[in-house]
Amino acid sequence: MRARVPFILIAASTLALTACGGGGDDAGSTEGGGGGSELALTQPGTLTVCSDIPYPPFEFEVGGEYTGFDMELIGKIATGLDLKIAIKDVGFEGLQSGAALAAGTCDIGASAMTITEDREENLDFSEPYYDSLQSLLVPEGSDIKSIEDLADKSVGVQQGTTGQNYAEENVPGSAEVRSYPSDAELFPALKSGGIDAVLQDLPVNLRHTEEGAFTIVEEFDTNEKYGFAVQEEGSEALMEGVNKELAELRDNGTYQKIYDKYFTEQ
Repeated sequence: MRARVPFILIAASTLALTACGGGGDDAGSTEGGGGGSELALTQPGTLTVCSDIPYPPFEFEVGGEYTGFDMELIGKIATGLDLKIAIKDVGFEGLQSGAALAAGTCDIGASAMTITEDREENLDFSEPYYDSLQSLLVPEGSDIKSIEDLADKSVGVQQGTTGQNYAEENVPGSAEVRSYPSDAELFPALKSGGIDAVLQDLPVNLRHTEEGAFTIVEEFDTNEKYGFAVQEEGSEALMEGVNKELAELRDNGTYQKIYDKYFTEQ
């Protein structure tokens, strides 16, 4: 998979999913639903997916429906498993810690989640489906040109992410790292001048450069790969099915079509 690509968010067809808050009513469904009895699902015949929304281009809401790279990909996987699909919007901390899955809130997490050793203590991950980079976003004209220039400055990160870990380990000692629940709070803090920079996944930051007011000054190759997450125990059959469908989507070209839709410059 390509690790470094330009990104322009283009009009994307949405899944037939109705937005819902964490723990609220389930979203609408795709076709299918006849299989899955052996998968130990929270709701028979339905793949219940937890995701921290919004996090474009991976998951976001358009007109009351969920779309994005993760959402389209997991939707195709559910269809291949002959399952309906329901999306639940939950906080990222509950996802990456494994708490949402352990509580039975959902069967699988699809939320641009990097596979790490720490997370693998509580979760099992699918085969990787996306290679990512971290990046540093600043206002156009800023005197910040690299991570070293953050001395005596503030940088925003999303809490519980590998971007937060990278920032805390690599910014100058006099820099202040401020964490926010999601990009929905993080980017407005940069726009208002509340922070001097944002360090997070490259595709998300690239979206914020589209209007020309912000620019990416540095990228960091952290060898990160995203995976779909399930409970460490009891989800073996589901994970086997997810990996089989993911391989099939790669083989038949569907994966590449979805990838190009979100990560190839038009």
